[in-house]
Amino acid sequence: MYKGSCLCGAIHVELHGAISDIIHCHCSLCRKNSGTAYATNGFINTKEFKVNDPGNKLTYYEFKPGKKRHFCSVCASPIYSSNADNPEFLRLRLGLLDSAIDERPMSHNFVDSKANWDDLDAEIPRYPTFEPSRL
Repeated sequence: MYKGSCLCGAIHVELHGAISDIIHCHCSLCRKNSGTAYATNGFINTKEFKVNDPGNKLTYYEFKPGKKRHFCSVCASPIYSSNADNPEFLRLRLGLLDSAIDERPMSHNFVDSKANWDDLDAEIPRYPTFEPSRL
């Protein structure tokens, strides 16, 4: 079982199943929705997913008919996307998971629309916390 929550803790989720087809999506919609270079998403079975939202803070934006991006109305954390044409699956935003996952990403998608400053193969320094120059 996987557990997760939004940034403010108003919404908690549980997944009692596997995550499939994990991708790093670089499309302009995912970049705008996440505010980052890409969004990491994986498909999950709707029946295996539980949302605990006692304050009714989960809301959505329908960006195309039948296609909704669900997020927390308090902290704006993206939770998942749904598609009325394929209701048995949801696309989960993996950054909200607190549990370590077994599955791994399979690809970077829509790289032709990636942010121009994002170098997928960059050999830049990596730090366990903040960069040393931060005051």
